[in-house]
Amino acid sequence: MSASPPPILTIGIKALNEEAHIEAALASACEAVSQVGGQVILADSGSIDRTVEIAAGFVARGHPVSVWQLTDTAMRSCGTGAQLAFQHAMGEYFYLLDGDMVLAAAFIADGLAFLRDNPGYAAVGGRVVEAQTQSIEFELRAQSDKVKGSAVSGEVDRLDCGGLYRMEAIRSVGYFADCNLHAFEEFELGARLRTKGWKLARIAVPAVYHFGHTTGGYRLMLRRLRSGYAGGPGEVVRAALRGGHFKHVLRDFSQLRLGVAVWGWWAVLLASLFTGQWAILATATAVPLAFLSWRRGGLRLGLYSLAVWNINAIGLVQGLMRHRRSPAAPVPAFQVCITSPASPQLPD
Repeated sequence: MSASPPPILTIGIKALNEEAHIEAALASACEAVSQVGGQVILADSGSIDRTVEIAAGFVARGHPVSVWQLTDTAMRSCGTGAQLAFQHAMGEYFYLLDGDMVLAAAFIADGLAFLRDNPGYAAVGGRVVEAQTQSIEFELRAQSDKVKGSAVSGEVDRLDCGGLYRMEAIRSVGYFADCNLHAFEEFELGARLRTKGWKLARIAVPAVYHFGHTTGGYRLMLRRLRSGYAGGPGEVVRAALRGGHFKHVLRDFSQLRLGVAVWGWWAVLLASLFTGQWAILATATAVPLAFLSWRRGGLRLGLYSLAVWNINAIGLVQGLMRHRRSPAAPVPAFQVCITSPASPQLPD
């Protein structure tokens, strides 16, 4: 008897405490794989809400869903969740979805057609539609998306918020996501792929609908400092220094340039403060805020952008100093055994 052919598509969903959105995410992923043949992998980073229980219902109803859970929650990071989803994938193509996203029904067919017609491209993404902009964070993201985000089609340097990847391309760079990264894992993956000669693209069709944080912007900023997310810029730079793709980071990673610029700004503020150059101190304080307020369309958004720039500069230092695990090592995890729609069995 001949072996069954591998599935065409694997959709990996990374999640942590996403009970409010995971059912919609799983339903959209199951619908997508039903059209082409494939599997859905939920990579859970140790949820304590009903995320795994809701996924159990999909397994029990016969959907091609498997649930893997991170063994050591101290390893939680954006990169870890993405790599956990990928390391159990068997498809010819791999799509990464966040647990607070819904995959657009038509995108997979469009994405597969693009990759089959363009063999030099490692991956393709589509438009990311921000479904919630109540938080100042996502208000700014939706604003910048119009000029440099997912609204821009053509060749790109990264696929933020997910994309459809060739397994062949990922194997050529060794692993999907660096488990050391708390943020910017899509950019880092894009840099490694481009170093190997691959290209990435966005096409002008909706790919996902994103139901992001409703947490207030400044509270979210502090949470990212505490969780390690803010250290993402420094982690990306450190990975590039060891991984051979630093030229792409130096050229394309704006967080590195912004961080260095803010360090210089801090130096000017401190020097003028200690030497009593009050006019220079006042000017150096006011000019960045005035510029960002003009650029963002108001003082409220300008002040928040300036705070983000400062957090980014702190994160650049934090991430550069962090210990690194081997990114190619398997992520320790166990498969959740589903015994009934509401009874996931975890190991003792």
